[in-house]
Amino acid sequence: MATVMQKIKDIEDEMARTQKNKATAHHLGLLKAKLAKLRRELLEPSAKGGGPAGQGFDVTKSGDARVGLVGFPSVGKSTLLNKLTGTFSEVASYEFTTLTCIPGVITYRGAKIQLLDLPGIIEGAKDGKGRGRQVISTARTCNVILIVLDAIKPITHKRLIEKELEGFGIRLNKEPPNLTFRKKDKGGINFTSTVTNTHLDLETVKAICSEYRIHNADITLRYDATADDLIDVIEGSRIYTPCIYVVNKIDQITLEELEILDKLPHYCPVSAHLEWNLDGLLEKIWEYLDLTRIYTKPKGMNPDYEDPVILSSKKRTVEDFCERIHKDMVKQFKYALVWGSSAKHKPQRVGKEHELEDEDVVQIIKKV
Repeated sequence: MATVMQKIKDIEDEMARTQKNKATAHHLGLLKAKLAKLRRELLEPSAKGGGPAGQGFDVTKSGDARVGLVGFPSVGKSTLLNKLTGTFSEVASYEFTTLTCIPGVITYRGAKIQLLDLPGIIEGAKDGKGRGRQVISTARTCNVILIVLDAIKPITHKRLIEKELEGFGIRLNKEPPNLTFRKKDKGGINFTSTVTNTHLDLETVKAICSEYRIHNADITLRYDATADDLIDVIEGSRIYTPCIYVVNKIDQITLEELEILDKLPHYCPVSAHLEWNLDGLLEKIWEYLDLTRIYTKPKGMNPDYEDPVILSSKKRTVEDFCERIHKDMVKQFKYALVWGSSAKHKPQRVGKEHELEDEDVVQIIKKV
């Protein structure tokens, strides 16, 4: 492990020394590809390294969604978990109180949201310091990440944590790169673009591909992509996760400072100790989870508004709804009756491929 760590440090030092310009783009692209491969070695168990390198904490995924609290020690993550879920996670004013992953559950708008209080991250976590790799591996399984920051020094901590998460392939509030990468058997590297490129040229693309021993591929760009974007697509293990920056302890800063923080994107100011704006935080978590609530209606009965079926906004067809209730329901499916904003008339008779909207009511008609 020490040799991988040393290689990472050497490459990072070389990148810091290298001036960024067109002449060095090829060299920097190559270094970034080498760095990404080494970071992957830290995440994956290898025969040489021994042991499950990137294994997360053993917490069973439960509920409809999972939200992780990530932050430096003593920023108030445990207090936040206690106030939001009623789960007891030890709170103290010294660092590293939480040494394992504490789960709690929030019931909000009919959904059960699992909240994980991860141990305090430290600088160098992505390179294996502290229990950083366990924290970050568990963070990769979350639907939304809450980066908890101290209101006294939010920007410094934000940059450091982002660097740690980025180093482990977690991309915060980003969409996957809009580029096509396809390996082929022969024909060399074919690089085309529908836009003007300021970051990548054929020489840099070839250098990055050769680092991955890829000598034949078609690459098409649909926007001005960077070397990092191309590496992300080749690596293929990147996680694109919505993130909220929870600025805690706002009772310790001035109103002017709070107004500045309030204007920043993806931010939510709170005071966990005084329970300020916790409702606002829950609303923001709900917005970023982007869940869809579907109510069931048994034949001849009123809809059950107490216990909705929760679907992801990306998988919300009638078929997804059936599978969420029971895997055998799709086999018995004849058609469905839908009331709500996805229906043209009420009720509308629909098939399995019909896309549902939030708070629709569904009645499944089975084959006789």
